[in-house]
Amino acid sequence: MTLEERFEKLTERHEALTHSLELLSHLHQEGERRITRLEQIMTALAEAQVKTEDSINRLAHIAAAHEQRLDDIEGQ
Repeated sequence: MTLEERFEKLTERHEALTHSLELLSHLHQEGERRITRLEQIMTALAEAQVKTEDSINRLAHIAAAHEQRLDDIEGQ
């Protein structure tokens, strides 16, 4: 194998590695964007869960108060 052939082969490998690194970099950036979006979604879901639990607790308190009023009315 001549020096020129070896140089050409190394150049091809270098170009392939450069292309691979560019692709990996793009995939990494896309993965980071997706993770950030998933974090936002999870935060929103957690906040919605807290709001739902608060609403359920308030409804349970209202139902208990109504039940107590009915019991008081029936007791009279």
